[in-house]
Amino acid sequence: MKKYIKDYINELETKLNENKKFTEKEKMILKEKIMYFQHERLIHLLVTLFYAIFTLIFIFLSILFPYFIIPCFMVIIFLILYVRHYFFLENAVQYLYKLYDRII
Repeated sequence: MKKYIKDYINELETKLNENKKFTEKEKMILKEKIMYFQHERLIHLLVTLFYAIFTLIFIFLSILFPYFIIPCFMVIIFLILYVRHYFFLENAVQYLYKLYDRII
């Protein structure tokens, strides 16, 4: 997903920097892709929240039962990766809003 968004943003920036005009169809496609990326962002937000709750449960369990410490660290690593990916999606979608404003 990251590569897809980065490539699409680069394509839009290149076209904007060359002062090429966007057709109405291209504007509609951009709007649809923004909606798609918003949906992707929402799903990742929900997964990230789930992992945060899951992490809290594992932290509590590792306090009560020390043999949960290793799974707790694994869940924390996954949470960090999910938060990182979610913030990439969030920033990319917000940047697409700005590009869309420049295009119209």
